[in-house]
Amino acid sequence: MHAADLSGNGHDVLLEITDLEKHFPVTKGIVFKRTVAQVKAVDGVSLSIRKGETLGLVGESGCGKTTIGRCILKLETPTNGRIRFYGEDVHGLDTQATKQFRRRVQAVFQDPYSSLNPRMKVGDIITEPLTIHGVQSEPVAMGNRLRELLDICGLPRMLANSYPHEMSGGQRQRVGIARALALNPEFIVCDEAVSALDVSIQAQVINLLEDLREEFDLTYLFIGHDLSVVKHLCHRVAVMYLGKLVEVAEADELFDNPKHPYTCALLESVPVPDPTVERQRPHRTLPGEVPSPINPPAGCVFHPRCSLAVASCRQEIPSLRELRESHWTACPVIES
Repeated sequence: MHAADLSGNGHDVLLEITDLEKHFPVTKGIVFKRTVAQVKAVDGVSLSIRKGETLGLVGESGCGKTTIGRCILKLETPTNGRIRFYGEDVHGLDTQATKQFRRRVQAVFQDPYSSLNPRMKVGDIITEPLTIHGVQSEPVAMGNRLRELLDICGLPRMLANSYPHEMSGGQRQRVGIARALALNPEFIVCDEAVSALDVSIQAQVINLLEDLREEFDLTYLFIGHDLSVVKHLCHRVAVMYLGKLVEVAEADELFDNPKHPYTCALLESVPVPDPTVERQRPHRTLPGEVPSPINPPAGCVFHPRCSLAVASCRQEIPSLRELRESHWTACPVIES
């Protein structure tokens, strides 16, 4: 199966991930370190992202979501597999091509406080990418671009002379978004971009991300675990479990008609705001714990906790198959 198939429309694919693996060595010894095991953070993921869409990547903590984002950003080098941006292998780029790639692909990180330099003023933080990439050096033009970015992200211009610790969490995250927009990127990796914010502030930042996507024709990879946020913001959703994709579908389709047992359990864990309904609805608890990524189970990685598992699930690694149009699942037991 080609990764472009999972985009639902192969001709407008912006980013294509093929058989991506990222294994981290576990070493032993102080002086003569030797590798004794491998943490299989990402284990054979193929996925595509269409231009102009927001793809949500969800799953439990430790399933490999952030590692995929870091591999896309070239902050990690894949163990195997390829990541192509407009058909070009990201990890095969030379120094000059990598610099151009970094102008087109940016990131908004989870913690807006730790991702901003506490010793730099907001104005310098936002304009630093322009200086690094040599886009703008003339002071007047730099100031105009700074004011434009502050206005776009809903920040008062007076904050340009403030430090990160003098602002609220929502304002700091807006600064991170303004910095990401400085170079006019095409693709932004949002790694848990709202999870560190209060719920009321989350809504403002989510609406800002939506508005920016429409205004600047941006494409997002939105990594998160808050399913209500993902449902609101994303066009398609990919579900991960223990380093593997288990389901990919359009957002409405996945939330209304989940197929994989893990996806069903994940959606059932979302609380209902009405206390009466919450008390009355049935709850299904998954048995056991998430296996270690150092020694994942053979066959389907979810089979030790799955009530539908059959003998083949313990031996064969299931591949994603299309149950209905643009709805893929890695479960051989489920029928359309």
